[in-house]
Amino acid sequence: MKRIGVISVHTCPLAALGGKETGGMNVYVREVARHLGQLGLEVDVFTRSQTPDVPTVVALGPGARVLHIEAGPRRPVPPAEIVADLDQFTDGVVAFQRCTGAEYALFHGHYWLSGLVAVELASRFHGVPVVQMFHTLGVVKNALADSPSDWVPQVRLDAEARVAALADRIVAATPLERAELAWYCGADVDRVRTIPCGVDVGLFSPGSAAAARAWLGLDAQWVLLFVGRPAPIKGLEVLLQALARLKADGFGRADLRLVIVGGDPDVGRDDERARFRALADALGVGAWVEFRGPEPQPTLPEYYRAADLCLVPSHHESFGMAALEAMACGAAVVASRVGGLATTIQDGVTGVLVPPRDEAALASAIASLLADASRRRTLGRLAARWAQSFAWPSVARALIDLYDELVPDLRRTPPVPVSVNCSMAL
Repeated sequence: MKRIGVISVHTCPLAALGGKETGGMNVYVREVARHLGQLGLEVDVFTRSQTPDVPTVVALGPGARVLHIEAGPRRPVPPAEIVADLDQFTDGVVAFQRCTGAEYALFHGHYWLSGLVAVELASRFHGVPVVQMFHTLGVVKNALADSPSDWVPQVRLDAEARVAALADRIVAATPLERAELAWYCGADVDRVRTIPCGVDVGLFSPGSAAAARAWLGLDAQWVLLFVGRPAPIKGLEVLLQALARLKADGFGRADLRLVIVGGDPDVGRDDERARFRALADALGVGAWVEFRGPEPQPTLPEYYRAADLCLVPSHHESFGMAALEAMACGAAVVASRVGGLATTIQDGVTGVLVPPRDEAALASAIASLLADASRRRTLGRLAARWAQSFAWPSVARALIDLYDELVPDLRRTPPVPVSVNCSMAL
């Protein structure tokens, strides 16, 4: 069977979550690869080696493995700096293919860097088709940036337009993203397929709030939860300002805790965490705020179950996987009406949507739901039911249908022997 070559250059699907360059995309690549393997495909995920001692090959499960390719320094590097190492990365993928004899039916790129690699591999392998998923678009990030200093580099904008023009198929997580690809990147919408992100409904499921709070050591009357990188685009500043409004509007003596999960594992290097801690103190809500840093994914369901409200005040989200995970656990979610969140959440049914960057509206929604336990339970119950439709096997099957458009009868192709007489292989 020919293999699916998944390209995830700048971030490894095995990386710890919550850091500056890790998050929903890592989960997506890992879970899609695993479930494609379980459905009978052979999947190789190529990623840049970021530590000296990482094994070249790591099994993800039946039919799926991660391959670490040496390209540039073996340490984390900002995405824009990896551009200089893309040729070395591409050469590494080609060397692996020649060394092992693996044959690839198509390449599936994730993020703009990987898209550049995927289209180059397609040319080297004589027209092997390319599927691309951008996850975020630079032009959208620029439109939302607070200042020109936050703009993404022009090389990214040029790369996204080039990859959008050359990819045989593009995956959009939401109808809005499909439209953005056409508006901003000139993508042919006939080549764009809308396939939502997924959630592990076995791991993320409803459970006892009391047990979760006891296990996490949370004894506040009300627990608010924020999961994600403490970065400006995630709207944490707006959330802290909303807490200050709550305090001024009668919640001053409330037994309330905002738990923030995510950020750099090295607290000393986490400048954003320090900045938001200082802001919380300046707003007079520092006593309510607790930074817990990144947590392994198996621990996250306990946080969602413990929370009275999960808050997603992002300025933009292509999809919003943290919101979906919270919903799958039966948490009541308050989120910005932006991007994929406006599609993932049914306002007033499976969660509550508020205008972005509006601390007054966010504070009002929080106060209203904290005062209405029955409504919180109803939102959580309906959210958990809705989340079932986003299970990863459904996402994987939709991707196989897309792959079949480019490589018919992919799952029925006879197996192709792969040599392991290679220092890079298993």
